[in-house]
Amino acid sequence: MSGSGYDAVVDVDDEGDLGHTDLQEDGLEFHTSTFQESSRGGRKGGSSGLPPPVTASSSGSQKRFLWSMSFYSQFFDVDTTAVLSRCWAALFPRANFLDVLEGNPDLYGPFWIATTVVLILFLGGSISQWLSTRGTVPFAYDFRLLSGAAGLIYGYTLVIPVVLFLALRYFGSESANLLECWALYGYSNLIWIPVACISWSPVSILNWTFVAVGFGMSVAFLLRNLYPVLSATDRQTSKVLLIVVVALHFGLSLAIKILFFAHGSPVAKKPIEGGGEDGGKLFLF
Repeated sequence: MSGSGYDAVVDVDDEGDLGHTDLQEDGLEFHTSTFQESSRGGRKGGSSGLPPPVTASSSGSQKRFLWSMSFYSQFFDVDTTAVLSRCWAALFPRANFLDVLEGNPDLYGPFWIATTVVLILFLGGSISQWLSTRGTVPFAYDFRLLSGAAGLIYGYTLVIPVVLFLALRYFGSESANLLECWALYGYSNLIWIPVACISWSPVSILNWTFVAVGFGMSVAFLLRNLYPVLSATDRQTSKVLLIVVVALHFGLSLAIKILFFAHGSPVAKKPIEGGGEDGGKLFLF
């Protein structure tokens, strides 16, 4: 009946008994139904009141393309509390740093740590150059120190983990993860911030001591956390990789000391004696 445009209304007795309802005598009435008209009117509005299927909206949102911002934002999905706790774990390691990452390595902390190290190396190197030339020639900021610091720190933090990851994969380590390698090397740079702040002293032995302490703490952090991954390869290969890691990190430490905290850095442009024409310029490259 409803298909013909009618609603059925049935009167029920006081006992709620439908078993003895007489469709002929007990007040069966028929009324014109407005169901179809109201449903048609609802369709005209363009909305059925139901949410779209989950697959219709979520299938496209899960795709992250290399050229989209959402692809890179997943590597920076971390809050300030997590970054601070990871920085603390890098300076005062108690547990394995890969456990501290909890399966969510980030690039936010490594990027800003490397950027801070670059700026402080430039400032510390500039102070060291000023102390070495004080009273002899007019001092000028040399931005070749800034470009040298950026190339050294960014290059080391970006390239070395990639090379290590490829080597581990080549020698059969299935536990190697590129993002974890980047995070590990990025947070290991944290020790260079206090070292760069105090290594501008004109006393050379102090500078060597501070850099040696920075090298010792950072390389111990790397070896402590890389050893479980490196040991997944055969014994001889893991020893060679450990030696390579230590040698490369020693090279970084030596470069920091010689390029930025040694009087007469080869990166900096030497001013002309007597305050000549180039004495007060800002040398850009």
